[in-house]
Amino acid sequence: MSQHKAAYHVLRLTLGITFLWISVMIFQEPTFWSGFMDPWAASLVPLDLETLMKITAGLDLLIGLLLVANKGTWIASLIASVHLLVILITSGIDTVTVRDLGLLGAAVALTLESLPSALVKNKKQDTSAPDLQAFAKAGQDENP
Repeated sequence: MSQHKAAYHVLRLTLGITFLWISVMIFQEPTFWSGFMDPWAASLVPLDLETLMKITAGLDLLIGLLLVANKGTWIASLIASVHLLVILITSGIDTVTVRDLGLLGAAVALTLESLPSALVKNKKQDTSAPDLQAFAKAGQDENP
């Protein structure tokens, strides 16, 4: 197995396990977890916060299962990215923000890595060094 492929699976599995674990924790104590929402965000929710947390736990469970099973990975990681962004916005900056930011980065990286080839433009990128002399000459031609 290549390093690239191994890294993909490590990222997918550890992110999936994280979502499964948090799902269990939220299901066990939904009221505790609702305390992480900023009051302004909680006031916008048309549900009671315990119900919202149970829905969140269900979403986390689904994301975790899909990631661990390696099914619909790009969709699951995209949903995870949006979900983590919403968490960062609605919980404000506190002692766990850095963890959520790291999880968001992992979810975005997994989304980008797992995008189906049909969604990715298959252009060959020019990785050669730029021609600085031609660039400088072109700049001189524009000046009167």
